[in-house]
Amino acid sequence: MVSSVKPYKNQHYADLKKDCIRNKTLFEDPEFRATNASLYYNKPPPGRVEWKRPGEISQKPHLFVEGISSHDLNQGVVGNCWFVAACSCLALKPKLWQKVIPDWKEQEWDDKHPENYAGIFHFQFWIFGEWIDVVVDDRLPTINGELIYCHSKDPNEFWSALLEKAYAKLSGCYQSLEGGNTGDAVVDFSGAVSEAISLEEGQFYKDQGKQDKLFDDLLKVYDRGGIISCSIRVCAVSEYTRLCMMNRLVKGHAYSVTAVKRVRLGHGLLAYFKNETIPLIRMRNPWGKIEWKGAWSDSSEEWAKVGDTERHNLGITVEDDGEFWMSFTDWCKFFTDADVCRVMNTSLISVHKTWHEYVHFGSWAKNADPLLNRCGGCANHKQTFLQNPQYLFDVTKETDEVLISLQQRDMKIHRPQGHGENLTIGFGIFKVELNRKYRLHDILTQKCVNTSTYINARTVFMRINLTQGRYVIFPTTFQPHTLGDYMLRVFTDVESGCRELTADKPQVKCWSSIIGYPQAVSHVYVHSAEGLQNQDRTGGADPYVIISCEGKSVKSTIHNDTLNPEFATSGVFYRKKLSKPITVQVWNSNAVKDEFMGQVVLSGSVNDPTEPQRLQLRDQGRQMPGIIGLRIVTSVQLTAI
Repeated sequence: MVSSVKPYKNQHYADLKKDCIRNKTLFEDPEFRATNASLYYNKPPPGRVEWKRPGEISQKPHLFVEGISSHDLNQGVVGNCWFVAACSCLALKPKLWQKVIPDWKEQEWDDKHPENYAGIFHFQFWIFGEWIDVVVDDRLPTINGELIYCHSKDPNEFWSALLEKAYAKLSGCYQSLEGGNTGDAVVDFSGAVSEAISLEEGQFYKDQGKQDKLFDDLLKVYDRGGIISCSIRVCAVSEYTRLCMMNRLVKGHAYSVTAVKRVRLGHGLLAYFKNETIPLIRMRNPWGKIEWKGAWSDSSEEWAKVGDTERHNLGITVEDDGEFWMSFTDWCKFFTDADVCRVMNTSLISVHKTWHEYVHFGSWAKNADPLLNRCGGCANHKQTFLQNPQYLFDVTKETDEVLISLQQRDMKIHRPQGHGENLTIGFGIFKVELNRKYRLHDILTQKCVNTSTYINARTVFMRINLTQGRYVIFPTTFQPHTLGDYMLRVFTDVESGCRELTADKPQVKCWSSIIGYPQAVSHVYVHSAEGLQNQDRTGGADPYVIISCEGKSVKSTIHNDTLNPEFATSGVFYRKKLSKPITVQVWNSNAVKDEFMGQVVLSGSVNDPTEPQRLQLRDQGRQMPGIIGLRIVTSVQLTAI
């Protein structure tokens, strides 16, 4: 993530505030005026709006009253519970909110020096890979003297209303905040990586094993500073008439998760010796009221199972403040969707897992030349799919967990013009040749190991375990010729060298006429071998394969204790001398000295068969035990493979 902060609209907070103090005026933001255009584009608020400064609304205005808390916020008339839920989560993370609300002590009202108040505030958001500093004045929309949008429970506290105004400025107007995603707002507050989880489709409620793993994942995310929210999907229009369920959960509504914990059951010393726990999760309704009334709700009988000390530590209160506990099983049963935002640790010095991050920015752009076109659509469009951007990375461990996040630009600012909808985006991951350096132009034996969901969300995320090898990511829109910008973030346990493939073939250089330039390209894929010769006392072998051509080679991983290995290894070779053959050798790994087990020699001619072949291993013309299965394709057109 970029650490420097860029001023939005080139408005510099310190300079503007200094000018206002010098001129003894209160700031009026020319980039987000106190007019209807800043409120709405087609749906006016329910009443006559007056813009008022905090001093006109409250006798003792403050940014914070007794600190910042997730209980501070209440949703207003705009349908942005998703944003308020994100703010509630933010309030729980001091490191995050102190970044979003910079210089918060300096921005606070100073009763002793009222002359230093200039009616100007600033907030910082992580927008599409960079921190943006947004300046606002303190004029807030009211009806009948009361704030109509996000506001704090304490009428003297204004941090949430001012933060919301800055976010509305980024989005064009307040109405543009109607309808959104909590995970997106959390990303804008933190630069976190957002993962959308469908609790309904995953059927976690019915599978205890999956449920336990999910709880462990969420507990780890929460303990490491991550932010979680959840909601209940509205499935039909008729359901809008009964949004509040019998158990008092609200459909179509975003909740912030304020705690994830294994709660100890029992009383006194017996509880510690017995060590029986239950997974619980705590949430807050942004409305500041209406709570779950099932098991583990504020006054439910289940709390009798928990000792007084544990209950005190959990802060159990019996009041309709919008915050409540649920068993994790009930949470999986009644909620349909969750947004899990991980604050990725990329620090070199840390007690927690450190990730290696690669960030790439690009565009789906149209060009009449197929080799330059970069908007080919998803894999359904076979003729154009490979024209998309391509990003190569290596997995060097035997297996590695890889996190991939594809994010498009936020579109809310275009809502007043009737656009504002997200593109439908996604990506595919292909395992490619071990020595691939140029863009793919055909799918021969390269394997698609996974494809993300294609959805019109701002971010598409995938967590996947990959085996050792080289991979290429294809970020795409669903339909071809759809234009837009994207940010691709790739996280691995060890360095992956993630980079964009831009060249289609080797470059012609000034010395190419002397040392030669490739005349053809060959793709060699070795699938497997069978019936290899015993090499070990135990009657097995530890074989690997080496594919070589003109002094260059690729080597597979070692397959232990087998005479029938499945190598699934490939290489691509740009060949200057077509008379030079391609060799495929099988070796046995040995602690003292590796042992040769045989080879096949391939001419690599363009006229050779391209279908899979089964060839006998040999050594200097002598037949060796074992058959090798492979496929070779050669073309004189260097952009054919």
